[in-house]
Amino acid sequence: MNCALAAVFACRLLLGAGAPAPAAEAEGRLLLAGYLESLARPDGGYGWADQPDSHLTPTFAVIGCYRLLGKDAPGKAELARYVRTHHPITGAGAEAGIHAAELRSFVYEQIQSLLWLGEDARSFASQVRAWTRVSSYAKSYERSGFPILRQEAMAFICRGLLGLPLADLSPDLTAYLDSRRRPDGSYNNTPAADGTEGNVLNTFWAQWALMLVRPGDPRAPETAEWLRSCQRPSGGFSHAPDPAIGASEDAVYTWAAVLALKRLGRKPLRRDACVRYLLSLRNAGSGFGFRPGLPSDPVATYHALAALDALNALDGIDAAPPPTREAAALPEGLKTYTIQLQAQGCGSPAEAVELARALRIHLWGAKNSTPGWIAGAQALARERAVPVTFFVSDEEYGTFVSLPGLGAYSHVADPCAPAGIDFGRSMAGPRDVPWPRYREHRIGPLLAARGVMVWQICDNEEFSRVLLGDSAARGGYGAISTFHHPQNFAYMLPFLFRYRDELPFVALQDAHGPEAWWWADELTGYRTLFLAREPSWDGWLDALKHNRVVAVRHDRVTGFRTRLLGGAAGVQAFVARHEAEWRWWNERPEALRRPWASLVALTPGDALEEGRPERGAALRLRCWCSGRMKREKPVAELVRLTLDGAEVRPRLVEKRDRSALIDCYHHVLLPEPAAGRHTAAALVRLIGTENTHEYRIEFDCP
Repeated sequence: MNCALAAVFACRLLLGAGAPAPAAEAEGRLLLAGYLESLARPDGGYGWADQPDSHLTPTFAVIGCYRLLGKDAPGKAELARYVRTHHPITGAGAEAGIHAAELRSFVYEQIQSLLWLGEDARSFASQVRAWTRVSSYAKSYERSGFPILRQEAMAFICRGLLGLPLADLSPDLTAYLDSRRRPDGSYNNTPAADGTEGNVLNTFWAQWALMLVRPGDPRAPETAEWLRSCQRPSGGFSHAPDPAIGASEDAVYTWAAVLALKRLGRKPLRRDACVRYLLSLRNAGSGFGFRPGLPSDPVATYHALAALDALNALDGIDAAPPPTREAAALPEGLKTYTIQLQAQGCGSPAEAVELARALRIHLWGAKNSTPGWIAGAQALARERAVPVTFFVSDEEYGTFVSLPGLGAYSHVADPCAPAGIDFGRSMAGPRDVPWPRYREHRIGPLLAARGVMVWQICDNEEFSRVLLGDSAARGGYGAISTFHHPQNFAYMLPFLFRYRDELPFVALQDAHGPEAWWWADELTGYRTLFLAREPSWDGWLDALKHNRVVAVRHDRVTGFRTRLLGGAAGVQAFVARHEAEWRWWNERPEALRRPWASLVALTPGDALEEGRPERGAALRLRCWCSGRMKREKPVAELVRLTLDGAEVRPRLVEKRDRSALIDCYHHVLLPEPAAGRHTAAALVRLIGTENTHEYRIEFDCP
């Protein structure tokens, strides 16, 4: 029996036989239910197909799908418990944090999911009541400090869902939304006074919010006309009428336009073409993709079903889905290699090289490196036969990229390129850089130099969708960051999964501080793996081109479970099969393999090394201590330090920034060492245990 028919039979009890229907019709709905249940996870919710656990957003989407199908979601009580307790930022097992805005849309998903399940959602009332005024937004992230319209609209929408009065809302909040309405009836993130166009998603959210305050809208015909003009020749909708940037239509934009039109009592001008477009998103596994040909996704499936339902065309899913498209097999001869983006580019080159050796880092991206650091580190790696290539991986602070109507955002300028070549100049400065200019004058030279621009973060979903969609269609950003410090951006901003099949997911170290040694916990815990025939820059670029890239994390943030993000079909499975080539933990998942100490011999010529002597030589020993920006808790301690077999007494050096301890090491000056080869050895112990390890180096003195 093939997988499709097996899913049909497996789901008969789930959905019930219902009224007699043609076999093809029954098969279509049963396969769709089978797809939804394939996303069920043991923790009680639903997740993305390539993730082992649940997340609120796909759980919300699956519950919505069952509602549209007129069926109860299986295990309603357990589902409700999951929804209540698993806010992605504040809930159980959260791996995400706040960037700049309070993401109220997660609370909306919790409330709406519970109401769809027939559950009481009043426990969220006090949280929603606190949203009474226009939010602030840091100007270090958005140049003008404009808040995110979607999140502001939630003050109205969540009150409406809970049946709470709107009288306690500040008039400024209504005035804020009114100020975002364009003359054509659309809405966007910046004030309409700037003369820019609207956005279909912002129009959807603002329209819903204001209809709760003012049920009758005298400008509804204008809004309907604008929404209709967003329809593309394919029948789907884009974010604006004939947009010059990010013109691609997809399931989300189509959903927003169709449902916004329905609120106004209207339909798309080409309703049948819209239905055909939505049905073209369906895949053999019976879910829907965001665009034709993309794999199924629970969020895309919900949006497609909701739009079809609004068009009274949900019966279109009764037909059998299209045949399965076989995924291309991975080429022979691939191996798994490690790249770190935005690791340290300052401090001790010797420690960076030895960390690369110990952690099996093949490509080390140096962030905003000290002049001469990359060349010095590479020379040392060659001398010590450590197979690592250092390259440029910068963050161009002070760059604000802008889109009309959506704002100007920082933290989206992270170029990486081979060392020693001209890849263009930063466009940081007091003025915003419009996206077309940024792509031509910043990303263009970078691509010509065989570099890549990495998308770091922006929590304005509408802004991000336009730029990432434009990049996927026409070039621009070449990868999306996910794991970053103690955060999972993909779980914080789940709309990023929309692009996981078009733009590779990577981990971004975004290193801070003066020394790679003090960043070693981060370098150990998460990284980017790529499949190639050799660990070269060419191999990395080829892996990016074919999305043979995954971000991987295994540390305290994930509860010492391994999480993989991204990768084309078959890539995650390949990486899992070859885990022995890259894993950094022992039989016990919490036992991470990383050096306990770093012992370095220093000379007066080591200009980039802390503690170098004015004459002779010196020994420096740093021991493992937890903490990224400051030293928080010692993990390992020095037991004994010897030189040529004789014990020496080092001096403890501590450096502080105000009260924070930022560097500490044991230091021994050797002003007149004997000529010839010397051996230094440090016996180090894990604090609170009897486990010890000896670190030994040899060095020559003239």
